Order: sequence, then structure tokens, then C-alpha cells
Amino acid sequence: MPVITCIEDLRELAQRKVPRAFFDYADRGSYTEQTLRANRADFEKILLRQRVMVDVSARDTSTTIIGQKISMPFALAPVGLLGMQHGDGEILAAKAALAAGIPFTLSTMSIGSIEDVAEATGKPFWFQLYVIRDRDFIRDLLARAKAANCSALVLTVDLQVLGQRHRDIKNGMTVPLQIKLSNIIDTAMKPAWIASMARAKRKTFGNLAGHVKGMESVNSLAEWTNSQFDPALNWKDVEWIKSQWGGKLIIKGILDVEDARIARDVGADGIVVSNHGGRQLDGAPSSISMLPKIADAVGSQLDILFDGGIRTGSDLVRALALGAKCCLIGRPYVWGLGAMGGAGVAKAIECLQKELVTTMALTGTRSVSEIGPQVLADWPRNTL
Repeated sequence: MPVITCIEDLRELAQRKVPRAFFDYADRGSYTEQTLRANRADFEKILLRQRVMVDVSARDTSTTIIGQKISMPFALAPVGLLGMQHGDGEILAAKAALAAGIPFTLSTMSIGSIEDVAEATGKPFWFQLYVIRDRDFIRDLLARAKAANCSALVLTVDLQVLGQRHRDIKNGMTVPLQIKLSNIIDTAMKPAWIASMARAKRKTFGNLAGHVKGMESVNSLAEWTNSQFDPALNWKDVEWIKSQWGGKLIIKGILDVEDARIARDVGADGIVVSNHGGRQLDGAPSSISMLPKIADAVGSQLDILFDGGIRTGSDLVRALALGAKCCLIGRPYVWGLGAMGGAGVAKAIECLQKELVTTMALTGTRSVSEIGPQVLADWPRNTL
């Protein structure tokens, strides 16, 4: 087993161990991938302010998000098809998050179901909702999430239509994989992945199969999205979902100040500043470039979460400095899962945690609550 020192090590290992179609599904973006690249490039422009001779012998990484105390200022983001990176991936990731004291978010498009994760963990987790045309199914899904004691609903609002991901089409990405020679050869060279899938509880969309008419025969995420997701979704629907849910509501996919204000006005407890990881509107600005504007506009009235481009603990510090209260981590833990299963998710969390406390020390910061624009090298000048 190679020595793992950072998230990129996990990515490289996952690329060798996970079938290309599923690795590319999580790794790549939409169209020309301009926004995917911008998410990282803009982070790397933000320089940190090195401070010395500050007593940082004790550093506190805990914080509170939507009323929930967490050990570190990040949560595991919702990721569709997680159970195709490694068998029972949702369960393994949820257990790793629970052990670390941070939230796990289960996707509507997961392989493991709400009930699977609830039974395996016995603890509350967050549930992410995609709104489809069948409102009776949405009502039923929310009831299932309530029954599982999910502590927050993360409503994704930036996927009314699917941004084309060229790699998914070229790879024939379906669940299970499309039977063609290239996929057969590629999968045959991934014995550890095959073994994990053989042991897995489920191999198709756990929240949908048996609950949505016709879902048993649908194995293409793109086919499902194009036929079922609702392009007519609007803020009135958000109000209806909030009334049906009745608990903490986080709206994910906000990249505009006006939309952030509307989300506040409809009663969201939090928003996620996000461009869907560069997987939807190609040519949209990076998430980190929009974070300060949105945080300035509504950050005092609801909790600001951030998503898009984080690869290190120092990235966490950058996002918190620019107005986020908590971050969502997607690709880093997906790579960990693909590389080493549940142990890989735990390793990804550990890498981020170690880098976070080191960056805090070297910027003279003793607690997450102290992180602000003063930790940036060009403060008080506008960074982006």
C-alpha cells in the first residue's frame, strides 16, 4: 500500500482501482470544464498571511452549523452513485463521518438507501433532495427521511436540467455499467472493486427502485434526470418543500447574490455557495469568487456553507476567511472511498484535519471562530 500524505495521493490510487466510467463520473465536469478548472485556479490565487510568535499550542477546530455542533468546519457532500465507487459506499462514508464528528449527506441518487444508512449508523445524517415531477414521491421521500431522523434537508436547486458531461457519454456510464468490450476489459482489471461490489447490499438506485414507477428498468442517470427532473421548479416549490419537511433546510446551488436573498426570504436556515463542482453551467464563476459577495449580503441572516474546489485544509481556511461557516467536501472523500473503502474516507478526513490545524497554527489562529479575512495575505484588499 502506498504512503498516503494528501488528497491527491488518494485520487491517484482511486484512479487505478475504480472502473474508469465511475471514476470519471465523480472526477470530471461539464462541457469544456472551464468552471471545474476555475474552482481550483481561483483558490490558488488566495494567499495566506503567515504569522509568528503566537501561542497556538491549543487549537479548536469545532464549530456549529444550523444549530449542530461539529468537530471540524466541514461535512461530507451529497454525491450520487457513491456506492459505485466502492460497495456500500454510502454506509462506509456515513460511518467515517460519524466517527470524525462531522455530518454526512446522503444523495437522492445514492446506491444505498435512506433506510440502509439509518440502519447501519443508528444516528442522524443529512439528506439531499432532488425535486422530480412526481410530487407524491417527493412527499414520500421526505417522510422516509423524517423516519430516519435526518437532521437537515439539503435541497439542490441547480439541476433542473442536466449539464452534459462528455466523459459519461463516451464511457457509457450506467448503473450497472453498460456491457461493452472497453468496460469489460477495464472492470476486469479492478479485482478489489469487483470484490467490494460482490459484497454490496445494493447495486442500483436504492432510494428510487421500488418506489418510482418504471425505475427498476432505468440504469442511466442522464436518462432518469432528463425524464424526471422538473425544469419548472421555482421558489414556490421551495416553500412547499419547506412546509412538508418542517425541519432544518439548507439550499444548495446558490451562486448569485439575488438568489441568496430569495433563499433567505423563503426561510432557508443555510445556503451552499456552489456551482455543482463545475458539473452544471460551464462558464459560471468559481464558487470561491462568489463567496465573499454572498456572505456580505446574507451571512448575518443565515448560515453560509461552501462547496467547490477544496483539496486541502488550507483551502478550508481560505473559504472560512471569505465568509463560509462550514464547507462541503465532495471529490476528496470520494477518491478516498474509491482508493481504500471506508478507511480511505477516514484518511481523507484525517488529511484535511491535519492540514487545517497546521494552517491555523502558521496563521496564528487558535480557533475556527477566529478565522476571518485577517488571515489572508492581501487583507484588507479584496482578494478576488
